[in-house]
Amino acid sequence: MKSRNLSWVFMVAFLMNSVLCLTLSLVCLFFNCSLYVEWSIFWVEGCKGAYLLLIDWVSMSFCSFVLFISSMVIYYSESYLEGDLMFNRFCLLVALFVISMMLVILSPSFISILLGWDGLGLVSYCLVIYYHNSRSYSAGMVTVLSNRVGDVFLLISIGLLISAGSWNIFMIESEIMYSTLLGVLIIMAGFTKSAQIPFSAWLPAAMAAPTPVSALVHSSTLVTAGVYLLIRFYSLYSDTSLVDIFMLISCFTMFMAGVSANFECDLKKIIALSTLSQLGLMMSVLFLGFWKLAYYHLLTHAIFKALLFLCAGGFIHNMMEYQDIRSMGGVSQIGVVSCICLSISSFALCGFPFLAGFYSKDLVLEMFEMNMMNIFVLIVLMLSVILTCSYSVRLLNYLVWKNFKNLIFFSFSENFGILFPIFMLSFWAICVGAMLMWMIFPIPEIVYLTLLLKGGLLLIMIVGFIIGYILSDLGVEESLLFNGLVIEYFSEMWFMMYFSGQGFIKNVLLVGDYSFSSFDKGWFEMLGGTMMYNEILKLSSGGVLIQFNSLKVYLLIYFSWIVGLVGIWM
Repeated sequence: MKSRNLSWVFMVAFLMNSVLCLTLSLVCLFFNCSLYVEWSIFWVEGCKGAYLLLIDWVSMSFCSFVLFISSMVIYYSESYLEGDLMFNRFCLLVALFVISMMLVILSPSFISILLGWDGLGLVSYCLVIYYHNSRSYSAGMVTVLSNRVGDVFLLISIGLLISAGSWNIFMIESEIMYSTLLGVLIIMAGFTKSAQIPFSAWLPAAMAAPTPVSALVHSSTLVTAGVYLLIRFYSLYSDTSLVDIFMLISCFTMFMAGVSANFECDLKKIIALSTLSQLGLMMSVLFLGFWKLAYYHLLTHAIFKALLFLCAGGFIHNMMEYQDIRSMGGVSQIGVVSCICLSISSFALCGFPFLAGFYSKDLVLEMFEMNMMNIFVLIVLMLSVILTCSYSVRLLNYLVWKNFKNLIFFSFSENFGILFPIFMLSFWAICVGAMLMWMIFPIPEIVYLTLLLKGGLLLIMIVGFIIGYILSDLGVEESLLFNGLVIEYFSEMWFMMYFSGQGFIKNVLLVGDYSFSSFDKGWFEMLGGTMMYNEILKLSSGGVLIQFNSLKVYLLIYFSWIVGLVGIWM
């Protein structure tokens, strides 16, 4: 009962603060105002250490979404983790996770951002290893070490800001030297947190965490922190000549994630790869120069991605934690509401007309068609959109449309604790796209496109639906058209995890083990400590004879002393 009371306290607190933040966001947006609070704490060698608080429509709206999704996740977790003896610990970890995200969102000070950044990495490690098995420990280690790379870039930025006299990044925007270098460092930090190439290996590995945690991480907290940081400090790198290279990397991240998701069979990893694909899209449109549009898609994506994870978690929970989509099917006959909500979230992810994802994704693609000068990047982007529709339809075909495989036996039930958060998120997944567009873009964006380009986006989505349905019917992951190495290459993200995760770490550990056994326990030991020990032991053995109080030894020493004295005198 205590754990239930704690979860209700957090849920109500998060929900009430979400409403408050949304109200403040609307006030700041409609009246075009913001509040900046600075609290000076200490001075170090001319550098002022202060806690900064920036309240504007961007920070307040994102806080509102984070708190609302967190409240739904905690309510959902009460049924999902029913009977868990450590549910109190789970609630406290989620609360710490949200507080760390608030530090990143609300303050433009690099000290506060670093505290929240490290807090996200540490608490995510605790949540990934929540089930305490070897797979969770390995995934947690990859996650926390990958996020530590981003901490290094932030620490370098803090060191540079000391010479500027303040850790407030808005104070040095006029310094071209600092702003350009800090912009590149912020981009690299955002790439590690948002799992862009080559830091993508940790994102699917983090699926070892409980599904409610995955819903929170992939919708509005950990992986979106990098995108939010780049949105907040967009002015630092907007004029950097390296923006085109970073945009190309983001497009390839989106393409790579889409290809891998079409060959993946783990339900949670497919959704994780879809998150990686959308993060690449946000980064791409951000480097194109439309930070408001990237932020708009960030908010809409948070809603339908949380809904997608919670629906998948309901299926996994009722199927005794089984996650292979090849052994699922026929769920629409026993879980009607969950299947309807899963379809809503999947079609919103594809950009189906008049759902939340349609308003943001359609506008993003139109801006690319209007402003993109590189046809290669545009082709990669369109192929990525086709792949997004393809793996979404493939997932729906395996779970909902196909018949039951009879490979697993389960008792499916839809209780109120699971259905209520899903229903709330489904409502917002339908309405939030249009509502946010009215608020963020009160003056409609004028799009100049031909009928072919305008209708081509809908045609691309239809082509993706057809390809996904064909691939799921053919069973491409078991098809003779692809051998095992090809399938492993695509499903393992182009073998990226072997370079940035398991493979590299394994080789380093093997080298360390060899050097330890050959040098530390080999040559260094025999020529160092062990040899000295043996020699000292031999020298001390003579002293041991004296300590035995032997009469022969004493007489021998005495006569030797006499002979020595006689020799000296003579």
